[in-house]
Amino acid sequence: MASRSPSGVIDFNCDMGESFGAYKMGLDEQIVHFVTSVNVACGFHAGDPGWMAQTVKTAEAAGAAIGAHPAYPDLQGFGRRDMSLTADEIRSTVKYQIGALAAFTQGHRLQHVKPHGAMYNKAVKDREQATAIVQAVREYDPDLIHVVLAGSLWEQIARDAGVRVARECYADRAVTPQGQLVPRSQPGAVIHDEESVVRRSLKLATEGRVTAADGSEIDFSADTICLHGDTPGAVRLAETVRRELESAGVKIKPLSQVV
Repeated sequence: MASRSPSGVIDFNCDMGESFGAYKMGLDEQIVHFVTSVNVACGFHAGDPGWMAQTVKTAEAAGAAIGAHPAYPDLQGFGRRDMSLTADEIRSTVKYQIGALAAFTQGHRLQHVKPHGAMYNKAVKDREQATAIVQAVREYDPDLIHVVLAGSLWEQIARDAGVRVARECYADRAVTPQGQLVPRSQPGAVIHDEESVVRRSLKLATEGRVTAADGSEIDFSADTICLHGDTPGAVRLAETVRRELESAGVKIKPLSQVV
């Protein structure tokens, strides 16, 4: 679990660009105004060249920092199915997606990389996969920020590699007493109640603690809070969370100004 050391400054991030072809997903144009960093799908779990270009323009116009959201090659499963890729395959897959998204940005530069879905969840506890992801991001650009689950094995591997690390927590996802995300297949894994999400966000940002699924409180300091943009009421929720955080004296800044 992460150590308790809230700084009073935190990033607010959201996954975006998860539409595909004629199928529109999420409310990117609205929610982008309440977050400071966005994770853009790179075509492997969602997104395509057209949506990637449009999402980058939307984020740049709103002043949100842009990061790549690479995933397993699993469009049909939305990147949420585990895949047994070798370390070489993971490195190539991640670098390919980072490069593809960077091509659409001003200056061809990104702020961070945050893997998606099953790739993210496996890296939390799988040393080989976490190492491969860290190596891929570092080889592409050593200045990129690695977004990892706070307190995980993945965080330690990234820190040992000497890269820039951002510890992430989730406003709308339940965690186990060990600090890992409750699998989506289990009841209560995604938190929909607005009051609960706001309360959790405030506790994370101001106290460095979170209430686990069993009711216990654990230390869980983080540099960025993620709110999913494809859940019901996401835009209003993002606006409310940001307003309440700022009212509590928490400064909301993009990751490059936090870590």
